[in-house]
Amino acid sequence: MEKTIAVLPGDGIGPEIVREAKKVLVAIEKKFNHKFKFTEGTIGAHAIDICGEPFPNETHDLCMNTDAVLFGAIGDLKYDNDPKAKVRPEQGLLKMRKELGLYANLRPVMAIPGLIEKSPLKNHLIEGVDFMVVRELTGGIYFGEPRGRAEDGRKAFDSNVYTVDEIERISRKAFEFARNRNKKLTAVDKANVLATSRLWRETIQELHKEYKDVELEFMFVDNAAMQIIQNPKQFDVIVTENMFGDILTDEASVITGSIGLLPSASLGVHTSVYEPIHGSFPQATGQNIANPLATILSAAMLLEYSFGLFEEAKTIKEAVDKSLEAGIVTQDLSANNYYNTSEIGRWVSDYILGDL
Repeated sequence: MEKTIAVLPGDGIGPEIVREAKKVLVAIEKKFNHKFKFTEGTIGAHAIDICGEPFPNETHDLCMNTDAVLFGAIGDLKYDNDPKAKVRPEQGLLKMRKELGLYANLRPVMAIPGLIEKSPLKNHLIEGVDFMVVRELTGGIYFGEPRGRAEDGRKAFDSNVYTVDEIERISRKAFEFARNRNKKLTAVDKANVLATSRLWRETIQELHKEYKDVELEFMFVDNAAMQIIQNPKQFDVIVTENMFGDILTDEASVITGSIGLLPSASLGVHTSVYEPIHGSFPQATGQNIANPLATILSAAMLLEYSFGLFEEAKTIKEAVDKSLEAGIVTQDLSANNYYNTSEIGRWVSDYILGDL
C-alpha cells in the first residue's frame, strides 16, 4: 500500500520532533511492508521568512494532494514580542485549519501508568483516566467577524460566531465517538452567559434524539475546568467550542505529567492534520532536548484515522509505552536520567523493528 504524507515541520522544535515521528513511520513501513511517500512543506515563521506568508499556496496545494499531514509546531519569539506585527505565524495555523476544513480536533487524555508520579495531581484522582476531547476547530472567536481595534487603539473587539450546521457537524462526530466508547457525552459551554453557547445547547439537545443510547450531560466551562482536576474519571467524551477546547485540553495535560505526551488529530473535509498539542518551545530550538513522544503518538493517530492501519497504530503506542516503562524519557520527565530527542526516536523505532 502506498500513501502520501505532507510533512510540515514548522517552527522552533517542530523540525526536531517531526524528524523522530517520521523515523518511526519509516520503521512501520519496513515492519508491515507499506510505502509512505513524504513531501515536506513550509509553514509559520519559517514560511514568512521565505515568502512573506505563514501558509503559502504551495503548502496548501501540497496538503490538498496528500492523504494526510504530519505537522510540528508554529511560533517564534520575534513575533511574540512584537504586538504590532501585521503577519504572524499563528495566522498560518488558522488559515490551514480553515482552508483544509479541519473542523474536528481530537485530543485524547489519559493517565500513563508509569508516569502517574509525574503528575501534580494525587494518584487516586488520575489512575485509570481515559477520555477524549472533541473540539470544534474552524469557528468561534478565533475566526469570527467583525474583529479588530478602534482607530485610537484603545478598544479591541472579537466576534464569537457559530451556526447550527457547524455545531451539528462537530456534535455528531462526538456522539459517534461516545457511542463507540463508554456511551457518555459531556457538552461544555457557558449557556448562562453566551448566546452562542445557548445555540450549542439547543442544537445538541435536538441531535441527542438520534443518539438516545448515549448519556448526555451539560456542564458550564468553569465547572468543567474544576472537574477535570477534581474528578477526571467522570468523563468519557467531551465536546466543546474552539476556545474552550483549547484551554481545557492544555489544562488536562497535567494528568499525563507532561504536555509533551499529548497528541492530536484534526479531521477535515479535504484531508486531516496530526500534531502534538504543545507549542514550538522556541527556547529549546536546536538543542535536541524536546520530547518527541506526542508527535510520535500523533503519527499513530494518522495511521489509525487517515489510513485505517489499526495494528500499525497499536504497534507505535505499544513502543511508546515500553519506552516510558524503560525510563527512556526526555528531561521533562526525568531530571537526572534522561535521553535526548533523537535517542528517544531511535529507541522507539528500534523497538518496532525488534532491534533492541
